[in-house]
Amino acid sequence: MSGTRDARQPVVLMGFAEAESAPEVAWSLLDTGARVVAFCRRGHRPPLRHSRYVTCHQISRPEEKVDAAGADLSALMRRMKAESGALPTVLFPLDDMAVWLCDRASRHSSWVLAGPSGNQAALALDKSRQMALARLCGMNVPEAIEARTVADVDGFARSAGFPIVLKSSECVSIQDGRRLPRRAWVVASESELHRATSNWDSRAPLLAQRFVTGCGEGIFGVRGPDGVRGWSGHRRLRMMNPHGSGSSACVAQDVPADMRCQVDAFLDKAGWRGLFMIEMLRDAAGTLWFMELNGRPWGSMALARRQGLEYPAWHVSLAQNEQSLAGHTSTTAPGLVCRNVGRELMHLAFVFRGPKSAAPIPWPSLWQSVKDVATIRRGDGIYNWRASDWRVFVADVCGTISKNVMKQSA
Repeated sequence: MSGTRDARQPVVLMGFAEAESAPEVAWSLLDTGARVVAFCRRGHRPPLRHSRYVTCHQISRPEEKVDAAGADLSALMRRMKAESGALPTVLFPLDDMAVWLCDRASRHSSWVLAGPSGNQAALALDKSRQMALARLCGMNVPEAIEARTVADVDGFARSAGFPIVLKSSECVSIQDGRRLPRRAWVVASESELHRATSNWDSRAPLLAQRFVTGCGEGIFGVRGPDGVRGWSGHRRLRMMNPHGSGSSACVAQDVPADMRCQVDAFLDKAGWRGLFMIEMLRDAAGTLWFMELNGRPWGSMALARRQGLEYPAWHVSLAQNEQSLAGHTSTTAPGLVCRNVGRELMHLAFVFRGPKSAAPIPWPSLWQSVKDVATIRRGDGIYNWRASDWRVFVADVCGTISKNVMKQSA
């Protein structure tokens, strides 16, 4: 950790602290001399609460009362503004719910928002809009519709054929004063379709999408007024859940020139500023398919930072001053591997349990998975590890396992 904090550096309020990327984001900002404060859901104990360097404040759960969460966040911002004196204050959303809350909380405040706002926030939280824009920019996009009724889903299944994917179209859906849970199903038969639609109450739209198998890839960077800086990419080596989830291990790779052009066109049409992640899927034929845009820090931030790509710090610098040169000079390390220990252990549990759908998912061999997870090479990086803040890592591993075990037993 860097030494005495530079008095010119900002006070950064970030959240939700439960986000997978929270520890790496905090450390990136702390290394610039910033003071970092986080907010989390009341009753939650995110790994970052164990940090020696970050203070966490609880706010109401938006899943219960979204207005109360917004009021708590605004009150925390006012209190911090009064305490910070002349120091600049920056609001940094780490997940989709925080993007929604921070966009609104920053509108009538003097805080700098290091995140999407207005039309950019709407795009970041709407998967249907993202797919339409990706098509416009020449990217390959799986056939899909936005379904609002069971009849819509049934009609799409008949026309597209099985298997299909059903997932929430809106990242944040608010009804009756609370955030609705996001849902996702892989559906390979009429019986699986009936089971999925029976558990969907039609209160929020679903994205019904043709199922594509392949390997997940990510494209990352930070966009300033002169275009994208710090291009980097990764390929998933393993997903925590082979059915589809965040990666448990990934490897750095370069971004091909043709994809840079398409991504740049996408971001230009969106008027995008700041950090971004474009999630892609490469099928067996080598075709890259657009999956989604993430307009906030992503789970594999550790891999970027192990390459010296300090996206969170650059993002905050650009938010404060568009003329900042942050990210202009950067290098990548293709081939570098980074692993999430908790998710690696859960990957073995998911593989052992076996598939829950008849969809043609290439299911890993248990013994090969054990071998792959147990094989650690010199230079491999670990998510959310810092020797001076090791309690965060321990809490992250234990929390990842307990959270997923409880979810599967529910």
